[in-house]
Amino acid sequence: MNGNGRRILGSLLAGGTESVLHGICNRTSSPREGTILVAPSLEAGLYDAIVAARAVVCGSGGLTGHMQSLCRGRGIPVLRVDEADLADLVGEVTLYLESASIVVGPKPSAESETGSTALDDLGSACAVIADLRDITAINASGPNAGRVESFFIREEFLCLALGLSPLDAMVGGPADITAYGQAIGGRLCGFVEALLPGQRLILRMLDLRSDHAADVTEIARVAVEPNPEMGLHGARWLLGSVAYRHALHAVLSTLRKHLGDEADRVGLSVPFVSDETEFSQLRTHLDLPDGVPLSAFIETPSAVHATSAMCAVGVSELFVGIKDLVQFYLAADRGNHLVADSYRTRHPAVLDGVRRVVESARAAGTPVRVFSLASDLGHYLKNLPTPDGYMMCTAELQQMLLQPHSRT
Repeated sequence: MNGNGRRILGSLLAGGTESVLHGICNRTSSPREGTILVAPSLEAGLYDAIVAARAVVCGSGGLTGHMQSLCRGRGIPVLRVDEADLADLVGEVTLYLESASIVVGPKPSAESETGSTALDDLGSACAVIADLRDITAINASGPNAGRVESFFIREEFLCLALGLSPLDAMVGGPADITAYGQAIGGRLCGFVEALLPGQRLILRMLDLRSDHAADVTEIARVAVEPNPEMGLHGARWLLGSVAYRHALHAVLSTLRKHLGDEADRVGLSVPFVSDETEFSQLRTHLDLPDGVPLSAFIETPSAVHATSAMCAVGVSELFVGIKDLVQFYLAADRGNHLVADSYRTRHPAVLDGVRRVVESARAAGTPVRVFSLASDLGHYLKNLPTPDGYMMCTAELQQMLLQPHSRT
């Protein structure tokens, strides 16, 4: 079928800094700089092709899947279309982000870019990053770069960039475990060296769901779970892994060896923790040195209601993970486009949960930061108590740093 000139409508899963993009389709898993990657779904195995792409078009997925979040952080637009339309996406295509549509064929006449966001009232900002280039991009954003107090990265993204298989390393023996920790620590050292004075880095410890783990694992046995989102990952998995404890100590030792006291600029955060009991058990299990702070992500309703108790047992800082919180409050899978209309980041129940976390943390004197999409920030600023700061993906936050006088 010849699709030239046809306009295909879709749904925008992640935006970018341009409103119109033109490029050649890449239908392979090989990285091709500046192309439009076309794939049925976004999987970890496509990492190299994704980060090389100018934009991505997929046939499935939701607003806040992990790879969609990676794209948002890098400013790579993602457009979802019906799977039946993917076959027409060959050769040259033009993406119109404002109308969430694609025209197949040679480049049409140029169209102007529009849109801006705001920095006002953002607080002590935290940038959600995918790699070192995101830190350098933020810190090259002019005089407002200092407004970004911290950078947050998932350990899984470090693994992807380094070509590491964490579960294989954990079953490979002491030498493999140590080598894994040293590789992660070494990568973090480079990140710290790129920080401005007063900035810090937060490592969200390994949170590898079984379905994602299966894509990057060759040796270790990966359980097949009927519902991986609610399965053995996050704090639950960390509690059961002695090997990860040794790997984490190798990370900390590498940081201390190469950075000295500057190693204190790297903080650790617990992913997907249920309550204060689980947090305390994990702190003990990890056998962290005295004085090493440990923060936590609030991503489930149970953690919302345990906020005060978690502060009481010594959590150093709280990060509200809106993306997971929405799906668990509303029983709407964030990666399932069939329930996209039910996945609402401004739902009153979700905002009530966030409000509870912020108020409880502030009453306890515990710093708290809330993740926000740029499109939601104005709504959150008006309808939530003020947290210590907001977390945002790199590309969206960089736009605010470069356009400080606009309002959302």
